[in-house]
Amino acid sequence: MFRTMRRIKQAVSEEACKKVLSEEKRGAFSIIGDGGYPYALPINFYYDEEDRRIYFHGAKEGHKADAIRACDKVCFTTWDTGFKKEGRWEYNVTSVIVFGRVRMINEKDIVEEKLRTLAAKYYPSIEEAEEEIRHAIDRVQLYAIDIEHMSGKLVSER
Repeated sequence: MFRTMRRIKQAVSEEACKKVLSEEKRGAFSIIGDGGYPYALPINFYYDEEDRRIYFHGAKEGHKADAIRACDKVCFTTWDTGFKKEGRWEYNVTSVIVFGRVRMINEKDIVEEKLRTLAAKYYPSIEEAEEEIRHAIDRVQLYAIDIEHMSGKLVSER
């Protein structure tokens, strides 16, 4: 169902993909929006290797929530900061593309657990994360992307 990568020599292993998903903080979440137009937006996320899911949060209402309710097929892309080989100007960047299905998580205990893990990735302290969760949990929607296909590629910007 999913295409194989055309430039197979640039493919990276599943382990390399998981490393990028685990270490990076932001990515582009893409869904089908209003009128059938693609809708891509930056999100903060975390990858749960055991669940094989990407978790993120957002509002309970709005363009993203409406689009998800209309079609659960999504694409998520992230990439690392890259590296330069000695004596070269160009960066070498590893990107990861995920195709999957997104769903809204509403079980209170799961929402709290996953929001804590997500907040720990971004907030400078657990205390600040807990305060934000206490303040906003009733307004937050937790989303999970169930990964169906994942591929990664190392590219030179040259």
